[in-house]
Amino acid sequence: MGTLADGQILVERRGAVQVIRMNRPEKKNALTSAMYAAIAAALQSGDADPQIAAHVFFGVPGAFSAGNDLTDFMAVATGGEGSPEVWDFLLTLVRCEKPMLSGVDGIAVGIGTTLNLHCDLTFATPRTVFRTPFVDLGLVPEAASSLLLPMVLGRQQAFAMLGLGEGLTAEKARAAGMIYDVVPEDALEAAVLAAADAVAAKPRGALKATRDLLRAPREAVAERVSQENEIFRRRLKSDEARAALTAFTNRKK
Repeated sequence: MGTLADGQILVERRGAVQVIRMNRPEKKNALTSAMYAAIAAALQSGDADPQIAAHVFFGVPGAFSAGNDLTDFMAVATGGEGSPEVWDFLLTLVRCEKPMLSGVDGIAVGIGTTLNLHCDLTFATPRTVFRTPFVDLGLVPEAASSLLLPMVLGRQQAFAMLGLGEGLTAEKARAAGMIYDVVPEDALEAAVLAAADAVAAKPRGALKATRDLLRAPREAVAERVSQENEIFRRRLKSDEARAALTAFTNRKK
């Protein structure tokens, strides 16, 4: 097993499947710039490796990811510069050539939700709730979620998530087609890995062509990532975002 970003990202090769595990339980897998860079590097390495046929994302029990580390957001909001690692990670998700699967348990906030919009199969547990509270923090959607969520949920349900910040339970996400299946917590990893093995066993050329046909055009998704990123960076430096982030940080303290 490989370790990246000071052990906060664990990468394991299981046959033809690459497993990428977010491993920062003390912060509920809030992602730092180094963690984004490590995940992007793992995806790029796996895509380039002919022995790897699929990627799998896991978190830790009870926390897939609490989203971006707010310390990084606050640094930009108070005068710092944004991190290119996040931008590189998002474009890597869009450009990934091999199937991606995810197993989500518990907390799935921000990128912990939007990452799954790029996955081909997502399994979640009954206690999982998907949340995208960007507006509450004075920000806007990312990871092309402003394009992809309306395609899956319809515009009004997407607005409820992205505009109002309403959570979506795993069962509702499955019924809406946002995720593939809901399984018990103790069965999650086995179910995802079994599906990944099944994917990896398929004829690769035919599967890639099918995947490319099913997905939204990469150019449109990459363009939306770029549009969101530009607005997101401006919003991070706004008085509104700074006040919202400060209030949220103080509540946590």
